[in-house]
Amino acid sequence: MMRGGTSKGAFFLAEDLPQDPAERDDLLLRIMGSPHARQIDGIGGGHPLTSKVAVVTPRGPDTVDYLFLQVAVDEGVVSDRQNCGNILAGVGPFALERGLVPATGELSTVRIGMLNTGGTARAHVRTPDGAVSYRGDAAIDGVPGTASPVVIDFEDTAGSSCGALLPTGNVRDILAGTPVTCVDNGMPVVVMAAADVGVTGTESPAELEADTRLRALLEDIRRAAGPLMNLGEVSGTTVPKLTLVSAPRAGGTIATRTFIPHRCHTSIGVLGAAGVAVAAALPGSVAAPLAAPAEGARHRVEHPTGHADVEIELAGRHVVRTSVVRTARKLFDGTVFPRPGR
Repeated sequence: MMRGGTSKGAFFLAEDLPQDPAERDDLLLRIMGSPHARQIDGIGGGHPLTSKVAVVTPRGPDTVDYLFLQVAVDEGVVSDRQNCGNILAGVGPFALERGLVPATGELSTVRIGMLNTGGTARAHVRTPDGAVSYRGDAAIDGVPGTASPVVIDFEDTAGSSCGALLPTGNVRDILAGTPVTCVDNGMPVVVMAAADVGVTGTESPAELEADTRLRALLEDIRRAAGPLMNLGEVSGTTVPKLTLVSAPRAGGTIATRTFIPHRCHTSIGVLGAAGVAVAAALPGSVAAPLAAPAEGARHRVEHPTGHADVEIELAGRHVVRTSVVRTARKLFDGTVFPRPGR
């Protein structure tokens, strides 16, 4: 079990799970304790951010493959329709801990194939004395204290789920009567101005979740976006995410409130932030008029518990580079005892 960024999940070697996806998913539901609102009979934390799974497979001397699985909390559903950049932050340390990739000096690089989307990332992990170090002075909002930084460089994130950075072919669309920008920079996201859906963007996640009018409108927008983003019918899936944007209030580039897709995130996902940063930088998008100038390539994306820094380089509508700094920590290592099957 590892914390990766602002999420927490169970990390498995692929060889330790059933190869049949249906059998694997059934086992993971029983391990995590789903479906149940508190996941009381499993190791899940009763929230989408703490009900995640990474399945890791060695591939080559410095490379592993990573499959992310989102285990629903109150439904018997396991989804591979998305990636997770926060859990990704734990994959490099996990691969080094398990000896899948050897440590190489003070800093070790793990090349990670992201099976959900076909993209590739390189995680740079501190390994003094040949072992992963979790102690450091890097801080990320949404996580108490500090830890060793994990620098992640992404390759080929644009269009990895939807086929294009702007899946609809437009910088701006109208969905359910609302102006939106649909973007895929590693995570399908529908970006909209908070004011255009009748809120300020300063509300707490709990306040937004309690707004039944807003949630109904957001679901209408999400379902309309699915086919246009090449995702098909999305009523039963976890993508696309929806992000409400407003002017920054703490010196950042843009302020956000993100639905994932039905619960409001207490922070923001790594790849979701990468998508919002692209939207903020694109002339004509719904985010551009609200965004403050970025500091070079670095975009500070504000969220309910602080901010996330993402580095984005664009050449027109082409993403040249996406990079983030995360932290991760091993929480425990051992044997899990799943709820018996029927």
